[in-house]
Amino acid sequence: MALAQPESGGLPPQRLAPTRGSLATTACMETLQVGYLHAVAAAAGCSLSQPFPDNGIDWHVSHGSPGHTVDDEVTIKVQLKCTYQIAPRPPGSTFSFTLDNDHLVKLARTPVAVHKILVVMLAPRSQDDWLRASHDRLDLRHCCYWTNLAGHPVTGRRRTTVRIPTTRIFDDRALCEIMTRVGVGGRP
Repeated sequence: MALAQPESGGLPPQRLAPTRGSLATTACMETLQVGYLHAVAAAAGCSLSQPFPDNGIDWHVSHGSPGHTVDDEVTIKVQLKCTYQIAPRPPGSTFSFTLDNDHLVKLARTPVAVHKILVVMLAPRSQDDWLRASHDRLDLRHCCYWTNLAGHPVTGRRRTTVRIPTTRIFDDRALCEIMTRVGVGGRP
């Protein structure tokens, strides 16, 4: 039996879109953002733990370093959110994101023993565009941004719009910098 081979120098055969599972898109978005967090934490040398039940905080991220002065290992709490309603590379220095007031109150509390950050992932609308794999990389699209909402006021009746800085891309370097600040007694 002979297999057809692509012509030398020709384009690879088109791949058809796979039949995806029946899990709700929002549930898949939650899983996507967790995968992003895991990749960032791994590259930053951090450990992750998931509180059960979560009580409004999704993850605890811990970072050990001899440079920390408050403890040899510091922890922050992370609340994850994911949306496809905001286009990638939002124009301007911030973009708007709306939170239920109950979530905001938890994230805005001050003072705290363990700092909290909000991480918002902007994802493509179509799952077909969420990631691409090749021999030398895995591209996870689009991007996560982070902010510390400590002290942020509640302004809406049930929901409040907050501003997320576009300069605060959540990656391994940003996470290490956050942990370094927290490790010397500062804020994220």
